[in-house]
Amino acid sequence: MRVTQKGQVTIPKHIRDRLGIKPGSEVEFLEGEGETALFRRAEKVAERPYAARIRNARRIAGRSEFEAMDGKAYVDWLRGPWENVDPD
Repeated sequence: MRVTQKGQVTIPKHIRDRLGIKPGSEVEFLEGEGETALFRRAEKVAERPYAARIRNARRIAGRSEFEAMDGKAYVDWLRGPWENVDPD
């Protein structure tokens, strides 16, 4: 399989069919051992990196401390720091 200048490869049809990958499907790549990589059909939006932040923001959005925030302050709060936030 050859990689194009844009870093693209064609997934063989029998693999796309087996995994249920259609145009617009999300896939993710995983590093394997040594020089190997695996890919799989992405399962859920909740597995994306910022999903935990969004869930946490929704969970605590009703707190009164946010009522006094303007839009910029709220966006700054959403961006972090997140060192002490529970990921679930």
